[in-house]
Amino acid sequence: MTKRKMKFLLKFPQYLDQKFAAVVVFLVRGYQKTISPDHSEVGKGDHLRTCKFYPTCSEYAIQILRKRGFVCSIGKIFWRILRCNPWGKGGVDFPDKTRTVSKK
Repeated sequence: MTKRKMKFLLKFPQYLDQKFAAVVVFLVRGYQKTISPDHSEVGKGDHLRTCKFYPTCSEYAIQILRKRGFVCSIGKIFWRILRCNPWGKGGVDFPDKTRTVSKK
């Protein structure tokens, strides 16, 4: 096997992971623009249906997908969605845990 083929085979899974993450980001953006209670025109007037977390669950998913790709982020996305329930505390939860919210 040539070096070129070997290099291609090693980078191909990462390429697929990035492309699949881009497709999922596209789908989440479509959700936000159409039926999201926080982002779309459908839910603008309903303050009771807003996300308990900052950033919202869909923004969290987009941020982590862009940063880590699909395979590394899918577990964190599902965990976040499971915690977003009526009995959850909510709060500030960034994907990289290094950002802080400045208090003004």
